[in-house]
Amino acid sequence: MPPIVMVQHMPETFTPSFAKRLDGLSRLNVIEAQGGERLKPGMAYLAPGHSHMRVRKSAGGCVLELSQDEPVNRHRPAADVLFHSLAEHVGRRAIGMILTGMGKDGAQGLLAMRQAGAWNIGQDQASCVVYGMPREAAAIGALDTVARLGDIPDALLGRLLACDRGSVTGGRDPAR
Repeated sequence: MPPIVMVQHMPETFTPSFAKRLDGLSRLNVIEAQGGERLKPGMAYLAPGHSHMRVRKSAGGCVLELSQDEPVNRHRPAADVLFHSLAEHVGRRAIGMILTGMGKDGAQGLLAMRQAGAWNIGQDQASCVVYGMPREAAAIGALDTVARLGDIPDALLGRLLACDRGSVTGGRDPAR
């Protein structure tokens, strides 16, 4: 499994326990990012509630950076900050996902990712608690596909397997 980077709109007092809870529920190793981590397969990194998280290229891979820059879309961390960094530094090798949530955070960043060749998926209205963020992403053409929450894992795994085989079904081929 490739590295996973995540933003959740949560106060900084909750993100450490949330990362720990996800780690206990997942076969992946999930940690709250501290900044400076080199992204590794099989790992998932959660932005701490006090900082934006960005991915940047470095010798031999990608590294996480944290900043306490001003909130974006009223949030810190903001999904748009992370997604814009993925568009710039990972491009077509990235997969973007946006799930239930209020507001528009993430939509513009996902659009930048899609324009850079990434494949993006969003949660459908019927399975969202709040159909805000995925709706905004869909409305501006930032998504390649929309799926029910329960179908997203299979869609992601299918996409990863297709990329490994060099034959991608639907969307653009990230190898191009």
